[in-house]
Order: sequence, then structure tokens, then C-alpha cells
Amino acid sequence: MPAPDIRHRLSINTALARQMLTGFIRDQIEKAGAKGAVLGLSGGIDSALSAYLSAEALGAQNVLAVRMPYKTSSQASLTDADLVIEALGIPSITVPITGMADALIEQFPDMNNLRRGNIMARTRMIVLYDQSAARGLLPMGTSNKTEFLLGYSTIYGDSGVALHPIADLYKYQVRQLSQALGVPQPVIDKAPSADLWEGQTDEGELGFTYDAVDQVLYLLVDERYTVDEVIAEGFEAEFVHKVWRRVKSNHYKRTMPNVAKLSSRTIGHDFLYLRDYTGR
Repeated sequence: MPAPDIRHRLSINTALARQMLTGFIRDQIEKAGAKGAVLGLSGGIDSALSAYLSAEALGAQNVLAVRMPYKTSSQASLTDADLVIEALGIPSITVPITGMADALIEQFPDMNNLRRGNIMARTRMIVLYDQSAARGLLPMGTSNKTEFLLGYSTIYGDSGVALHPIADLYKYQVRQLSQALGVPQPVIDKAPSADLWEGQTDEGELGFTYDAVDQVLYLLVDERYTVDEVIAEGFEAEFVHKVWRRVKSNHYKRTMPNVAKLSSRTIGHDFLYLRDYTGR
């Protein structure tokens, strides 16, 4: 029996999403008292969409794109990043991370790709926070909802930012909104990749496609289906169980570190304020 296709249920009102997300970015930058935003531009669709939304919200001159190639990064990634930079007219810098990352990597000859990738991701975040301090810009996240739910991110790497504009959009919705905003077609069409090592792709590493997992995640998370109810919709049982295990086991990546409670007002437990708290 063919797998079901419920992608149409993930479709969003792109005009409304655009308005909400640009408003969110503008609001967060103003409340922080920052001059603008800084983001890592990889040449992929997620960072491209984040750049387009940021430029629209803040003005192109107030968004700094940082390209951070490693020695194994593909030239195509830099070329696709250039397409976005030129289309938006945003300022940009290139900071190669090979020397920084290799200073640690070379000390451990048995290091595997996972460890190397984590070091690269965290090195890139160091660069973004340095530019944040140097220029008064807020570090902008570029991760989507699918990645966060699956734990396909690095703590204090690509997830260690000041705000996440597209983290409530599934990959399918990222493509939909990118199309509406006019992100260059080669960026939309390319195979998703963190570009952490030669030939690496997201879907190859995950073992399934974004289109397939988005549908299962949508039912489990947004529609609050049980695992059995998702399987009853026609999705393969082993796949659904695998996805749900990943969501549960990676929950710690989606929360602030837990604080052991000792006092009457503990940060994260009792000491809570609305997002628009101003200190008055």
C-alpha cells in the first residue's frame, strides 16, 4: 500500500506568516536594544529564508551575513550564499573556520564525523557571538521545527542563538514561504545539507526524507495524534516509532538546562515573566 500524502495539511498562509515573522524579528531586536541581526549564511534554504525575513524586518543594511567555510565545505555553498547576499544587498563577511576547528580536531586522531561536526557548529557560533559583541547585533537562528523536534541540531552550536524566527516552521513550510518571498530557486531546489563534511546531506544522515517525516511530526505534535493513530493513517509503524523516539530522547535540546530547586523562587520554575517584561 502506498504511503499516505497529507502534505497539503501543512500548508500555511504565507502572507500572514511573513507578517508575523517579520514583526517578531523587529520586536525582538528593538527590545534587546540591538542595532540589527547577524546570522550564518550557509547557502541553504533555512539561512536564506532567515536572511530574507530579517532584511525585510530590519532593513538590509542592518543584517550581517557571515559565511564560515571549513576546508571541506563545497564551493556551491559559497556560491549559493552569494546569490542571497546579492539579491538582498546585505553586508557580508567571510570567516574561514578551518584553523580554529582543526586546532582541536587534530589533537584527537580518532575523532569521528559527529564530533567534528559539533566542533564546526560551535566554532561558527563563537564567530557569530564575536560579531554580535563587535557590532551590537543579535545572533539570529536559522533552524526549523523539523530539525528541533528530531534533535538535528547542536547545543551551543546552531541552536545557541538569541532568537529563532523559523523554528515553528516545518521544512515543507520553509520551502513554501521561501518560494513566496522569492528566495533564489537554486537555493530552494538544492539537497538540504549542513555541509559539515564532503558529500553530507541531511536526509542521507537522518535516513528518511523531510517530506515523509514532516507529515508524521505534524500529526504527532500539532494534531496531538498518538503513535497508534498515526500508524492507523497508513504510515509505516517502524518509521513512526523511530520518529517519536527521536522527539522524546532529544527533548533536552529544546529546553534551557534544568535548575535544581532549593529556594522559594527558582529561575525557570517560579521566577517567570511574560516575554514583554521590561523590568519596571
